[in-house]
Amino acid sequence: MAPPKDPYKTLGVDKKASQDEIKKAYRKLARQYHPDKNPGDQKAEERFKDIQAANDILSDPEKRKQYDQGGGIFGGFDPGAFRTGGGTSGGFGGIGDILSDLFGGGGGPGGARRPGPERGRDLETEVHISFEQAMEGAQVPVNVQVPAACPTCRGTGAKPGTTPQVCPRCQGRGIESQGQGLFSISQPCSLCGGTGTQITNPCPTCNGRGQTMQVKRYRVNIPAGVKEGSRVRLAGKGEPGRRGGQSGDLYVITRVGDSPVFRRKGDNLEVDVPITIPEAIRGATVEVPTLSGTKRIRVPAGTQHGTVQRLRGEGPAKLNGKGRGDIHYKLTIDVPRSLSKEQKQAVDELASVMNGNPRERLFGERR
Repeated sequence: MAPPKDPYKTLGVDKKASQDEIKKAYRKLARQYHPDKNPGDQKAEERFKDIQAANDILSDPEKRKQYDQGGGIFGGFDPGAFRTGGGTSGGFGGIGDILSDLFGGGGGPGGARRPGPERGRDLETEVHISFEQAMEGAQVPVNVQVPAACPTCRGTGAKPGTTPQVCPRCQGRGIESQGQGLFSISQPCSLCGGTGTQITNPCPTCNGRGQTMQVKRYRVNIPAGVKEGSRVRLAGKGEPGRRGGQSGDLYVITRVGDSPVFRRKGDNLEVDVPITIPEAIRGATVEVPTLSGTKRIRVPAGTQHGTVQRLRGEGPAKLNGKGRGDIHYKLTIDVPRSLSKEQKQAVDELASVMNGNPRERLFGERR
C-alpha cells in the first residue's frame, strides 16, 4: 500500500501557507482535475481525490494541527480518514457542488435567493442664497423631484383590484441561472427584473412601474458660514429604497451670491480698503466694514501699498463649530488719475522736499 501523500505537496503550498493561499491553490487544482472536466481519465480522477483529501486536512485548522503534530506523512496519520464521502462519482460531488463550496450559495433552484433590500440612491439639488444668508444662516425652501410610490396602485404596479402574479420564469425567486461551460451564473431574472412577480394588468398611472415622479417640498436649514459648493445633507430624503430598503439621502448644494465688499478666502474674508497718499505717509485712523457693522483700525505712518491688517474672529462662522474666521483688510493707496491746479502745486512742493531716489538701490554699485 502506497504511503499517504503529503497534503502540502499535493496542493503545492508551503507548510507556513495561510488559509487564503491554501484556498486559492485548491480552487485552481479542483477546476483543473475535476472528473466532469476530464471524463474517462482515471489519473485525473485519482489526482482529484488526492486534492480533495489534502484540502480536507489543510482547510480545517484542527485537522491541519493534528497532521503537523503527527510527524508528517510517516507519523501514523491517515489522510484518508478525513476524506469526504457520500454521493456519486467515486465519493465526490459534481462540479456544481465544488463551485458551490468554493464561491458560496447554492447553484440549483433551491439555493437561489431573491435579491434583498436595496438602498435608494442619493439625490442632489442646488439652492441659491445671498452672501448675507451664507454668513448668517437661513431657512430656505427646496423643491426636488423624487420617485415615490404610485398613489393609484400604492406601489404594487398592478391595476387596482388586481395583484401581481408569480413570475413564471424564475418561479418567484427573482433570480435565474444560465450555464456558462462548467459554471452556472446567477443573475436577476430577465423577465421580472428580480422582483419575483409579473404584472399582467399594469396600473394606468405608473404603467406598472409602481412609482411616479413627485415633487417633494422641504425647508432646509442652511448653517451660518457655508461656502460656494457646500453640501447640506438631508438624511432619508433621497430616492426610496426597493424591496423595503432604506431611502437614500438628499444633498443640497449651496450657490452663494457675490458681495460688493467682501471676498471669501477659505475661512476668512478679504476687503480692499483705499487710503489716500497723506494717510499712508502720516498715518490715520480709518473706518472699515464688518459683518455686523463697522469698526475703526489704525493705519501706521509710512504704510506701504498692499499692507494687510487683520481683525481676528470677525469673519464667517466655521462649519466645524470652532469659532469664526478673520477679516483681512488690504490697504491700497488711492492715486488720483488727474489733479487740480492746487493739488498739482502741492505735489510739486512735496516732491521738492523729498530726498533721495527710491530706485537707486535697484542698480547698486553699477553706477
